[in-house]
Parts: sequence; C-alpha cells; structure tokens
Amino acid sequence: MPPAPCYFNLMTLFLLSCVPPKRYLMLTEKMVKTLNDQVAMEGYASFLYLSMAGWFDYKSMKGCAAFMYRQSDEEHMHMMKIFRYLLEMNAHAVSPGIKQPLVEFADVKSVFEETLAHERRVTKSINDLVELAIEESDHATYAFLQWYVAEQREEENLIRTILDTITLIGHGSQSLYFIDKEIEAINQAEVAENGKSKKNEE
Repeated sequence: MPPAPCYFNLMTLFLLSCVPPKRYLMLTEKMVKTLNDQVAMEGYASFLYLSMAGWFDYKSMKGCAAFMYRQSDEEHMHMMKIFRYLLEMNAHAVSPGIKQPLVEFADVKSVFEETLAHERRVTKSINDLVELAIEESDHATYAFLQWYVAEQREEENLIRTILDTITLIGHGSQSLYFIDKEIEAINQAEVAENGKSKKNEE
C-alpha cells in the first residue's frame, strides 16, 4: 500500500512560497522615520508659502505673490526629492498629512518674518538629520543632505535680504507698491539664476 501523501509538507511549502522575502533596508528605522518627518516638514512649507501667495494675490501684490508661488513649488520639489530618495534606498516613503497653515497675516513684513522663522526651523531640522547620518556612519544620506545644507544657507540669506529691503523702503501702505516691485525683481533674478544653473547641469 503506497504511503499517504504528506499534505502538511505540501501546504507548508506552499505557504512559505507565499511569504515575501525580507526587505533589505539600506537605512536604519530611525533614519527612515526622521527622513519621513522631513518630508512632512517640506510639505508643510509648500502649503504655508502657497497660503502666503494667496494672501498676497488677494491684496493685489502680484510681485510678492509670484515670489511665494515659486517658493511653494520649490518646497514641493524639496519634499519629493526626499520622498524619492527613501524609495531609492528601499525604504517606505510616507505621504504626509499636512496641517492647516496660517491664512492671515498682519502685514507684508510679518509674512517674510514668518518665512524666515520657518526656514530657520527647516535648517535646524536638516542639521539634525546630518548629525544623525554622521552618528550612524550613513555616508549615502550624509552626501544626499549636503544639497539641502547649501540650499538652506541660500534660502535664509534670500529672505534676510528681502527683510532688509522692506526695512529700507518702510512697510507702510504708501510703500507697498515699491516693495512689490522690488520683490518682483528679486523673484525674476532668482528664476533667471535657477534657469542658468539647470542649463549648466545639463
């Protein structure tokens, strides 16, 4: 009499074949979480600057609005750059929930003061990420973050320049036209510089 088929062994083999292979993580869990937190921070910045752009547009300050629309687009690019890096490193990139940004501002100067304060928070967050990369000897992430280190230096310098310009002109109601024109010129210069940089990269 032939032996009965071993259903248990066949079922075990079937179940084992259905188990996906263990994912090889190129980043620590702590680094993945911290990078995903940065994704959320960059996403919030994009929506904050979009809110500021809308406020300026509503006030008919088209130059300031254009500057903030561009800033919003840049922050979205910053967010996606980290999002894609996580996926490249075989990690789970999480689409963030974005809290409601500010929608009302006292005046033009307060908008750029809030912008500078937020950029400083982002700079601290990036620096903390760099420190974590050093602590974990994560050379790939350390190298990746250097672009953000340089970007934050430039962003803070740009917003400080705008605040200095507003201080020189004055931010009363009679100065709004001149502030708007100055920031429109700054924005156009930034667009031209970014376009030149992209051409050089090609």
